[in-house]
Amino acid sequence: MTAQDIQTHDEPTPLGCDPADLAWVESTVKQAATSFAAGMRILPPMRRYGMYAIYAFCRVVDDIADGYEPMAERKAALDAWHQRIVALYDHGTTQDPLDRVLLACIHFFALRQDDFHAIIDGMMMDAENTIVAPDEKTLDLYCDRVASAVGRLSVRIFGDSTEEADKVAYHLGRALQLTNILRDIAEDAARGRLYLPGDLLDRFHVPHDPIKALSAPGLQGVANILSVRALDHFRKAFITMQSCRAKAMLPARIMGASYEAILVALRKRGWSAEALHERPETSALNKMFWLTRSYRP
Repeated sequence: MTAQDIQTHDEPTPLGCDPADLAWVESTVKQAATSFAAGMRILPPMRRYGMYAIYAFCRVVDDIADGYEPMAERKAALDAWHQRIVALYDHGTTQDPLDRVLLACIHFFALRQDDFHAIIDGMMMDAENTIVAPDEKTLDLYCDRVASAVGRLSVRIFGDSTEEADKVAYHLGRALQLTNILRDIAEDAARGRLYLPGDLLDRFHVPHDPIKALSAPGLQGVANILSVRALDHFRKAFITMQSCRAKAMLPARIMGASYEAILVALRKRGWSAEALHERPETSALNKMFWLTRSYRP
């Protein structure tokens, strides 16, 4: 996507932004090689580029948290992002294309400053300390910061800023993040991380050492409980969507249905030592089934 592709015949650009800035946030999304860009194509241009900007912001701060620089450098870089967000809200000060598109999004969609800071704080949890067997309160706080806060920004861009939409973000964010955790247990262990709650590990006699946990027979029991918890969050999210603007909830429905299909496939695959390194099978037909199942006119 080039700047020329975004603006033709002197038409106004989405969000009133420079076409080059819009092209930058879109390229950041596409370079990540995820299905996110394709999924957001259902949105009108202004909302689509708004979501691209949120994704690009999350990608930048996540890359800082997951980087290999010394912890002090990563913490300083995330602290700098806290200051950049303050500067955007207090003074409209921008440094680069991402800042400029974010500033437009803040004005157009009335995005809340606290949600940006929550996302950065979630990344700080990964950057400051390697998370291993957190207590339930810490795990829930982490899920809120890295997932539900993103959802609270997203529902506003989708077109619904009601309390019910925030409830959708609460439940769907936790459902998505728990699904990510259950999918990436082996990958996280290789980085010295174990996001499964310590009390559940203890109940099923699973060691808190990330690598040793992979071969523990009780891991299946821990994962089963968390997967049921995630399914309950999906259920509550879809129920709450019925009280929201139907059109605004369509992207959330698609995302939820896609991830619920992954979770169901994970439950079918299981969490044995052998299965942990296998990606769950989720066909396009299966995902379409879960999307249809989640839809309520």
